[in-house]
Amino acid sequence: MSLNIKIENFEGPFDLLLHLIKKNEMDIYDIKIYEITTQYLNYINNMKELDLEVTSEFIVIAATLLEIKSKMLLPKQIVEENEEEEEDPRQELINKLLEYKKFKQVADYLMNREATVGFMYSKKPEIIEDIHKDDNVDILKDVTILKLFNIYNDLINTYKNKMNTESAIPKEIVLDKFKIEDKMVEISEKLKNGSTIGFSKLVNSCEDKIEAIVTFLALLELIKLRVISAIQESNFQEIYLEGVKSYDGQ
Repeated sequence: MSLNIKIENFEGPFDLLLHLIKKNEMDIYDIKIYEITTQYLNYINNMKELDLEVTSEFIVIAATLLEIKSKMLLPKQIVEENEEEEEDPRQELINKLLEYKKFKQVADYLMNREATVGFMYSKKPEIIEDIHKDDNVDILKDVTILKLFNIYNDLINTYKNKMNTESAIPKEIVLDKFKIEDKMVEISEKLKNGSTIGFSKLVNSCEDKIEAIVTFLALLELIKLRVISAIQESNFQEIYLEGVKSYDGQ
């Protein structure tokens, strides 16, 4: 029966060494050099049999492992009191492995970050103007109700394909049926002499969404002209509208 050996793609000799250390559940600071050397050489031989390119780096590390193994087979010399203890022949290899492991972890992190870039969209830089430069400028000076209507209709036309057609407001507001000026007069009549009415009651009396929108815009215009005032005692409570002065539509 033949033995099938799976050869993984390693980026270099240190990558292969780290794989063997992890596979054998070894401590990187206490490598079992006998096991590692044998397995490392087996990997190189299998790579050659499969016609995979074995670079000089792999061969250099193989020679290093054999050198360390031979040194560890030699009997240890007795260290006298004043002499320094002989350095572990594995230490230099361990230091290189630790350094390589750091770079590999950083490379893996950057690779994961690169993979997520395709799902991110950055905002283009923009020039932020000084907000205090024109404090006294009225930004709504030239804005009319008709302009607001036109902007609203443009937005509806732009996004009409994205809206639910069953519940959507019609693409265009029919100004002929409900006019803001007429609504302003109608509301001011209801609130003359300081009368009050609840906002919800006023809106619920509208026959459709179009009239509700026109009513709301008329209220905004009346509040802006100080014809009526809006009162709310606390958040989420009813808003009451109260007449302040008369309005003749002029």
